[in-house]
Formats: sequence, structure tokens, C-alpha cells
Amino acid sequence: MKIFLTSAVFLGLSLFVPAIPSIATQKTTAAVKDSPKIKEYIFEKESADISDEPYLVLNCSTGEITEVSVRDYVIGAVAAEMPASFGEEALKAQAVAAHTYAERQRNMQKKFPDKGLGNADFSDDPNKYQGFFTNEMIRHYFGDNYETHYNKIAAAVDEVLPYIITYEDEPIIAAFHSMSSGKTESAENVWGTAVDYLIPAESKWDKEAAGYTSEVKVSADFVKSRLEKVFEGVQLADSPEKWIKTGEKSDSGTVLEVTAGDKTVTGNDIRETFGLRSADFTVEYSDGEFTFTTHGYGHGVGMSQYGADDMAKNGNTWQEIINHYYNDCEITKTE
Repeated sequence: MKIFLTSAVFLGLSLFVPAIPSIATQKTTAAVKDSPKIKEYIFEKESADISDEPYLVLNCSTGEITEVSVRDYVIGAVAAEMPASFGEEALKAQAVAAHTYAERQRNMQKKFPDKGLGNADFSDDPNKYQGFFTNEMIRHYFGDNYETHYNKIAAAVDEVLPYIITYEDEPIIAAFHSMSSGKTESAENVWGTAVDYLIPAESKWDKEAAGYTSEVKVSADFVKSRLEKVFEGVQLADSPEKWIKTGEKSDSGTVLEVTAGDKTVTGNDIRETFGLRSADFTVEYSDGEFTFTTHGYGHGVGMSQYGADDMAKNGNTWQEIINHYYNDCEITKTE
């Protein structure tokens, strides 16, 4: 049995940021979240069995654990993580990724329990797990478009509900993000550990997405205070233009190395420190202000949601979308 890896998210998403609960402004997630801590685990064969038992979801605000059917959970995860306006095949691919994530997390919780979850499989905290909306939340979120959007998502989910994504017979880390910078990123460059099926894939369609390029402008005083707070003991030069210098980039655009004062950090460290949309960025200083220019949105690993939507619009099926973004994986029909 091969050693498998797991994230403590969602890209989720945005996010597993997993993919943000979003309509067009997506965060990403976990399968999905933006900075999952990947650890090594060995799954016993029986732990991969898929059942139709309801998921147990911890409500963080009330502390209550609620049973949610597999179907309702996947519908709620797709509604929270992908715009309902996206193509049907993209929604189906997202549904399979969401189902895969939930099954993997349930297996993880059984084998390596998080005591903070009690008897739950996961919580509704989007900072740790993929996004999830209850039906009441979906109704509020979609408002007057509830019936149309809900029915579209439910139809997509119903078509693919029996399927998950596997690698060597185990549910994968179904990482996803809003949009790459034109090519998805390897798990190794983002989280420090290689995952066989989370390697770069072309996603040229992302460059045409709204919000592909964005700017964040912050004062030198703010940059100084953030660097000193996040990177304890950092020594900054007298000249602000020397405080942040980007170094090597990956082929996918992720800044791999940054000189922050007298410390060497990663592009993802800087992304988190200043709330940037991605770790593919440039930084300039002028007249007391830093300007960060980013490309893409999210951690860049796994399936690009905007890329999936463009593939769907170009006639690709949900199976083709999944096979494009998750290398050498299988689409497995559960019993």
C-alpha cells in the first residue's frame, strides 16, 4: 500500500483560501484550502470503503453535530464552492471533487480522529474544510434565483453522485482553486510535499477570467508592521524598496523564494501575510507605497474552477475535466 498524503483543509479551496463560497469571486479549497498542512498516512484497505451513511457535520457556531445525507452535503458543497452560473459539466466535476474530499476526510477522521470534532466527520468551518451550505443557506444565498440555481446544481450532483476520484484505490486529495495563472501548480511547490497526481496542468483559459490580474496597494508603514509581526526578529533596511525582493519562480508562476528583510521566505508566506489572491505576484515600491500585482486566484493546485468552466463551454465532459487536472487518477463508481 502506497503512503498517501492529506491536507488539513480545502482548497478548497478555497480555497479549498479553498475556493471562497462564491459567485464569481471564488476562494479555494481542499480539498481545498489555501495552506493545508500535508502529512503522511497509510490507509488500510477497509478504510476506503464508501457508504451511503450520512456525513456528521459539526456546526461551529452551535456546537451541534448534524446528520447530512451524502446528496445534500455534495449539493451544499457545490453551492458554496462554485458559481451556479458555471457550465453543467464543470458543476459535475466540482461535485465529484467535493464527494471525494468528504469521503477522504471521513476516512481520515476514523483512522486519525481530531478530538475537536467530537464524533463529527468534519465541521462547517470553511477555514479548515471545504465550504458547505445547508438548504436554508442556499435559499438565502440565491434569493429569487434559488429554484433555478438549486435545481441546476442538484441535477448535476444526481448524475455523478456514485463517483469519486481515486489513486491506487484511495480517495485523492481533491484540491481545487478558483483560477491558476495559466498553468496549475504542483503540491510540492505550494505545500512542500510532492503528490503524484497533483502536478502542473495547462489551464490557459484562466488568463481570460475576470479578476485574473489584480493589484493590492499598501503603505510602507503597513508593510513594515506586518513583516515585523509575521516574521519575528526580521531586520529591515532603512530603504523600504529593499524590504521585499522576489526571487525564483516556478514554471507555473508561483514565487518560490522571497527576501523579506534579512529573512528568506516563500511566496505563499508573503501571500498570506498581505492577503494576496495568489503567490504569482510582483511587488514594486514608489512614493511610500507598495504595489502587489497578482495573477490567478487561490493556491493553484489541482482543478482550476474557471478552467473547468471553460473546458465545459468548449464541449469537454466532466470526466475529461477531472482527467485533465488530476494526473493518472481513476474515476471510481462506488457501491
